[in-house]
Formats: sequence, C-alpha cells, structure tokens
Amino acid sequence: MSTMPAEADSPPPPVILRWSGITHRGKVRPNNEDSFLALAFDGHEVRYLGKTGEASLTGADFVFAVSDGMGGAKSGEFASRITVEKTSHLLPRAFRLTALGMKTPFADVLSELFGTIHQSLISLGASYEECSGMGTTLSLCWVTPGWIYFGHIGDSRIYRLSHTGELKQLTQDHSHVGWLRRNGRLNEREARTHPMRNALNQALGAGHQFVDPQIGAVDYAPGDRFLICSDGLTDGLWDRHLQEMLAGPLPPGRTLAQHLVDESLERSGRDNTTAVVVEIIAGEPAPATVAAG
Repeated sequence: MSTMPAEADSPPPPVILRWSGITHRGKVRPNNEDSFLALAFDGHEVRYLGKTGEASLTGADFVFAVSDGMGGAKSGEFASRITVEKTSHLLPRAFRLTALGMKTPFADVLSELFGTIHQSLISLGASYEECSGMGTTLSLCWVTPGWIYFGHIGDSRIYRLSHTGELKQLTQDHSHVGWLRRNGRLNEREARTHPMRNALNQALGAGHQFVDPQIGAVDYAPGDRFLICSDGLTDGLWDRHLQEMLAGPLPPGRTLAQHLVDESLERSGRDNTTAVVVEIIAGEPAPATVAAG
C-alpha cells in the first residue's frame, strides 16, 4: 500500500532579533577600556549596527561582542578596532563559503578569529612600548538561523535567559576564582569578594603565549534573551538581579542594556560597565529596524 506524503507544514515565522547595547566608564575610572560590537553581514557586505535595533535573520547573520581591554592606555580602543577588523573579514568569508556549499565548522572559524586577534595584540605589544602587555577579554555571539555560536576568553560573560525564565551563564570565567566557583569551592558571595577575583589566567594578548578560548553553540526559541557583559556589570549585579531584570518590565524610555547598566552603576560603578542584550522574537520586524548610533 502506497502512502501519500504529508502536506507540507507552513513555513515558520521569520526570526527577529532585537538588540540594545551600551557602555559606560563608571564612577571611578578616568577612561573606558570596554567596547562592544554589533555587525550584520551576508555574502556581499558588512553592516555596522547602532546601539539599538531590530532586524530579521533572513538572509543575514549577526555578531554581537563585548571586550574589556587591559594594559596600555588605549588598549580598549585597539582591541575594539582589531576585533572589528578580524570579525568583519573572517565571519563573512565563512558565510560565503556556506552559501557555496563549502561549510566550514563554526569551531574552526571562531578559533581562527580568536587566534588572529591574539597574534595581532601580541605583535602590537612587541612593536610599541606603550602597548606592551596590552590585552583584552572577548565574549562573542554569532547569531545564525537556528543556532548561536559563541566564543569567549577572559572574565566578560555570556548569559542566556530562556523563555522559561531560567538564567544560565554559558561562559566560564578564565580565572582561578572562576575555577573554584565552578568546582563548588566558593559560592557567589565568596567569589565576588575574593582578593584574586580579577586575576585572569587567559586573555587575548597580555603576554600570553597560547590561548584556548571556550567555543560552543546553543539553539534558541522565541522569548530567549542573551546578555553579553563586562565584569563591571556583574560587579554591581548578582545573578538573581540579572534574572529579575532581564525577565521583568522595563522602566519607560529605557532599553534592557541601559536598564542593566544604570542599575549596576547605582550599586557599584567601580569599573567600566558594558552590556549587550539580544532578544529572540518571532514575527515581522517593526519599521525603521536599525537605529543610528
């Protein structure tokens, strides 16, 4: 007996991203060595996105990242410039190869990206005295249809608030204190007050000979929210604060990123503070999808 193929399901609604990002030098530091990045790209061009916006994933991939510079006086600026340059070259190339049927494993692409940024920072540090020891953290989300690929090194963080309300830190802090916390030897309160909490054992540049970034992938669903932030944000906000604020109502006139940074500055403000929030939405994008900024 033959069977007829089932009637094709209607195509799923397009996935829409809504994002917001902001960085602040804090109340103590004289300059801001944090930076964040927002890019969209396809096989033809790279677009630099504003601080807030909304767009469809149809036909384009997106990258959002946060870096926290250290060392030279302009390390944040240099790290941001190098990150933009390398990301805007390597990831669109991977997009084009995929479109041609020559898919490159995402882990290889991100490993190459982190490696080239690391080598560029090492070269700058060796070539210019004012850049000696310069380095940066980097936490990056590459958003594609169905998956978010992420790469991370340092103690900036990527969190996921699922549509069910569960908050999870996707990244591991590359520090001894982070290792102690992951292995149950410190609780959150003890980790936040530990005298070695800011000592990193991995960063891009910063005199490290080798780096081993954390690379992974997660799927997503409408209602999920992803937070990329520097350690200045989590200096002021505990995980329970992040969960409540990412899930709760917004004060009038604020974006999610602005809301988080404002609250962190109110509670601490000792460090540069940066947040990028990416929301997954099903449906059509609103008009005027990308704001200037």
